[in-house]
Amino acid sequence: MDTVAWQSQRIYPALRYDDAKAAIEWLVSVLGFEQHVVYAGEGDTVAHAQLNLGGSLIMLGSVKDGAYGRSPKALGDVTGTVYIALDTAAEVDALHACAKASAAEIMREPCDTEYGSREFSVRDPEGQIWSFGTYRPSASTPH
Repeated sequence: MDTVAWQSQRIYPALRYDDAKAAIEWLVSVLGFEQHVVYAGEGDTVAHAQLNLGGSLIMLGSVKDGAYGRSPKALGDVTGTVYIALDTAAEVDALHACAKASAAEIMREPCDTEYGSREFSVRDPEGQIWSFGTYRPSASTPH
């Protein structure tokens, strides 16, 4: 993916994990992310990582003391979700099949929504919820 495409992205989900290295491995092997960059932190931690899926980046790192957040696993509940738009219903179904084959915890089976999206949701090993669908919100056109 070239840098021009990434320049159009303006919102970057940033997540914290107790075991960021294991989270990166899971996101790559189960959900198909690609490592863009990973910076090591102190000890066995990840200071900062960027992963690419379909031309969009997410950021993640190891939990830190202070205001940088904790993982849902540490808090005992979900703190939010990440939604990623895919191009086709076939991609949604294929990703769901990969996640299910990897014994990932499926939170919502693939379904067609009233607003025209094909979607499913999965929980990662530390409790983050990932939703994938064909719906693409637009800031310029209300739906």
